[in-house]
Amino acid sequence: MITHLPIQQPPDRRAEAQVIAAILAGDTHLFHDLIRPYEHTVFSMAMALLRNPQEAEDVAQETFLRALRNLHAYRGEARFSTWLVSIALNEARNRLRRDRAFESLDNSPDETDRIAPELLRDWREVPSEVLERLELRKMLQEAITELPVIYREVFLLRDVEDLSISESAELLGISVASVKVRLHRARIMLQMRLAPQLRRPAPKRRRFPW
Repeated sequence: MITHLPIQQPPDRRAEAQVIAAILAGDTHLFHDLIRPYEHTVFSMAMALLRNPQEAEDVAQETFLRALRNLHAYRGEARFSTWLVSIALNEARNRLRRDRAFESLDNSPDETDRIAPELLRDWREVPSEVLERLELRKMLQEAITELPVIYREVFLLRDVEDLSISESAELLGISVASVKVRLHRARIMLQMRLAPQLRRPAPKRRRFPW
């Protein structure tokens, strides 16, 4: 199962390139070592998009199978993790198209264009010590899964996986400007969703007689 794997630290790109070369030369048993640092990332991406553990597991497995079959096509121009995420994203999109109508990818204005100026600050301005609290991390994860797919994708790539604007645009097949617009809207939606809960006073601790 991928769901409970600890997050692994990725190797440096030179060592990774050597492992890829060895796999392409026939040492396919090294493939699991190659993908192990990214299993959590790929599953998390699929889970956030599909919101179904079994489907996310299936997408993760298919992602790694496709990566093995197409490893010869990886040129090293992007990070290996970025290449894997692009495969996972395509697999998740295909599943969304198959299982339910994929949401429109147009850039038509919506209610987020009419947000008051005071709500336009970056969601990451919430104090880090607050986000470190487990219950608020859970709230953030739930809020992300409620975003429409086109905004969820951009937010996950840019603010969770920390890809650049240009990398996110290339993976999604949209313009840099569209990435910026969607990311901005995603952050606003998250802030509107989370702000009321973040303003609530912390519950008083109960005192017990023992």
